[in-house]
Amino acid sequence: MKRLLALITLTISSTQLFGAKPNFVFIFADDMGWTGTSVEMIPGDSRTKSDYYHTPNLEKLASMGMRFSASYAPAAMCTPSRAAVLTGKTPAEIHITSPESGLGSPAHKMRPPRQLQEFPESETSIAEALKPAGYASAYFGKWHLGEGNPGQHGFDVHDGSTSNDTPANSGPDNPKDIFGINERGIAFMRENVEANRPFYLQLFHYAVHGPTATKAESETHFGELSKGERHKDSAFAGMTWDLDVSIGSVMAELERLNIADNTYVIFMSDNGGPSNPRFGPLNNAPLNMGKTTLYEGGIRVPFIVKGPGISANSHSRESVTGCDLFPTFCEWAGVKVAHKIEGKSLASLLTSKSQSIDREGVPLLFHFPHYFYGPNAVPSTAIIAGNLKLIKFWESNSYKLFNLDEDLGEKNDLAETHPEKLKELVAVMNNRLRSVNAQLPIVNPDYDPNAPLPERPGSRWRGQGTRPGGGRPGGPGIAN
Repeated sequence: MKRLLALITLTISSTQLFGAKPNFVFIFADDMGWTGTSVEMIPGDSRTKSDYYHTPNLEKLASMGMRFSASYAPAAMCTPSRAAVLTGKTPAEIHITSPESGLGSPAHKMRPPRQLQEFPESETSIAEALKPAGYASAYFGKWHLGEGNPGQHGFDVHDGSTSNDTPANSGPDNPKDIFGINERGIAFMRENVEANRPFYLQLFHYAVHGPTATKAESETHFGELSKGERHKDSAFAGMTWDLDVSIGSVMAELERLNIADNTYVIFMSDNGGPSNPRFGPLNNAPLNMGKTTLYEGGIRVPFIVKGPGISANSHSRESVTGCDLFPTFCEWAGVKVAHKIEGKSLASLLTSKSQSIDREGVPLLFHFPHYFYGPNAVPSTAIIAGNLKLIKFWESNSYKLFNLDEDLGEKNDLAETHPEKLKELVAVMNNRLRSVNAQLPIVNPDYDPNAPLPERPGSRWRGQGTRPGGGRPGGPGIAN
């Protein structure tokens, strides 16, 4: 299977020596912001949880495992993040950096590169990596990686080539297919427990992506509660609650099957929360901006892991990314990754054997050489090196520099006051882009400031927006 024997070899792990291989349940939310739950992502800091949404099962998961306060999605939008968590590679290296083709238009100052429209079969997915170790694998929910499907990438059971579209089997009692995804996942767990096979299960939810859908009773419940200063939407609160209920059902089933002690449960979001007018400017506060941007609100996300050897109610401030999941799963399963990837295993961090990850001086990379909906979704690149974050804006060839330890909201740009550090990090960013053969935007020779901004055809897209510099209405649509 696609060079797997050449890429992956098995090693003996502690699980093989002293017990059964662990199981994995990876729950991926869609568009859930860092403060989109009732879990304090920084313990003791009430700003880092919602002031309205309620997620008691995620609170329980955090109390039983480790939460990460500086966890990052690999990208600020769904498609590149999904490709990255499946492979352990940064989207810049895979050449999937946007949900669209990214070709731009005469209305844009830069010409984005032509990125891949299909998840390459040449890439090794986590399901393929685990297969030689005897793992059954399933992918239920949102794919959104082209016309192919998870079965072409090693998954034994899956929902097919799904996209942003709300599944047909959704309805009043199954909004966003939240509970349908759950039922299929639980059936898969039962089947493999009965067969005595270790399993890898992905529950990649459509929630809490728009359009909002929730059980009527859930919306009614939150409609009767006091609204928060940041979060006020009762329907969105209900959808968040429904997703949390489904997570509780999975955790209860693990207990019923008597495999909870040997199963890792991983919860993460594919990108930050939206920052559109419906939700208001404080939706992602105290973080800056939101989805589609490389500011913290677009890429910092909730991340919680429970499983064997992980201390209850533990917390890490280490900067981690969704790319780190691939090598972590492989280490836990006793599989050695013999090909180069972006991610680093979190296993020793999660068991508190270490307090940091040795990235060998290589900073985290976030690359978006495209345009998208809204005035802030413009070609940009960011790196995070220690406590410092550098963002490049390709249209103006300008930079912003932030100290995230001191300035979580990215309000104090240090680029002018720290020119030597800026110069150093610019060189580091350029080296990172070269090292992964990143596709770069170029100056658009056909740029016309009076050209109309493009609209994406089709019922799934809305063309309401503004020119990146503020200008006339119309703009690249955002997927529903």
